[in-house]
Amino acid sequence: MSEFGQFNFRDEVFQGIDAMGYDKPTPIQIQAIPAIMEGKDVLGCAQTGTGKTAAFLLPILNRLCDKNVDGSKIHAVIIVPTRELALQIDQQLEGFGYFMDLSFISVYGGGDSSTWEQQKTALVMGAEIVIATPGRLLSHLALGYVDFSHLEYLILDEADRMLDMGFHEDIMTIVKLLPKKRQTLLFSATMPPRMRTLAKTILNQPIQIDIAASKPAEGAIQGVYMLEEQEKLNKIVELFSKDDVSGAIIFASSKIRVKEINTALKKLKLNVAAIHSDLDQKERETVMRDFKNRKLQILVATDIISRGIDVEGLDLIINYDVPRDPEDYIHRIGRTARAEKSGVALTFVNRKDAPNLKKIERFLGNPIFKIPSTS
Repeated sequence: MSEFGQFNFRDEVFQGIDAMGYDKPTPIQIQAIPAIMEGKDVLGCAQTGTGKTAAFLLPILNRLCDKNVDGSKIHAVIIVPTRELALQIDQQLEGFGYFMDLSFISVYGGGDSSTWEQQKTALVMGAEIVIATPGRLLSHLALGYVDFSHLEYLILDEADRMLDMGFHEDIMTIVKLLPKKRQTLLFSATMPPRMRTLAKTILNQPIQIDIAASKPAEGAIQGVYMLEEQEKLNKIVELFSKDDVSGAIIFASSKIRVKEINTALKKLKLNVAAIHSDLDQKERETVMRDFKNRKLQILVATDIISRGIDVEGLDLIINYDVPRDPEDYIHRIGRTARAEKSGVALTFVNRKDAPNLKKIERFLGNPIFKIPSTS
């Protein structure tokens, strides 16, 4: 049996863990799983890639294996900031819950009327686990057919990002519609004051877990190119000319910039696609699926995918624009060097962005290597 044997899971859960290829629990799983199984509220601070999704899914799945649980009722709601994160959790649920008679639904915006009807049917019939973005869940709640009377778990994942996106009021509206007697789990990559205020409002004497947040993966080799703005595209072409990069993400500061970079790289015959908020649900899912399956070599994106999206074996991350927030830098470069592997994270810095680079270096506690110019 794997090291997950230390947890008193039911056989169906262990089968799911084995099928997913998990062998050794991560630090947040070691700390969070026992607390959740004991019925404690949890306030967890952990960056992406630390295994926090499994940390809350596995105890919930273990509970739902109980034959006394009514499978026609909603027992857990997982609230997330983006449809991408909802889909990722959906995929992990499918894997971990493969050996269970489990019903779950992802509820998020976009799509057509059939998507809405599919979500409505699942909510009315009582999917045991609901993964939802705040706005779309509220739209369903407003129509009065969602029954939360049997709810046991409320999970807020990437809660800091939800606050950044202006979802505080939506979250509080949802919370007020839930049973007061429930277990609440809040996970966040950062813990600013307003996050602690939210935690005090919705959590009951939580167990606090802090897993080395805001630290780049040890396998991430970081470097900076000092470039003029007009030199950036040429540097991209140079970096991909050797054709030895199997998977890379280029992060830009806005969807307009993403579109510009994507168009320029397509003209150069590079195997590239873009993902941003103007794409509809199916388009975004297709791009992400093609990228994960390596039909695409390069993905150009805004920070919409910097958190919560797990793509295996990325060689290279490029910050085409310097992120203003050091935390966003951590999450961007956290897309590579996952699962103890190595990867390269490069940042293009012009004179205007130099102050933002200084902020990132102060945050990291050390300078980032400046790659000498070859010209």
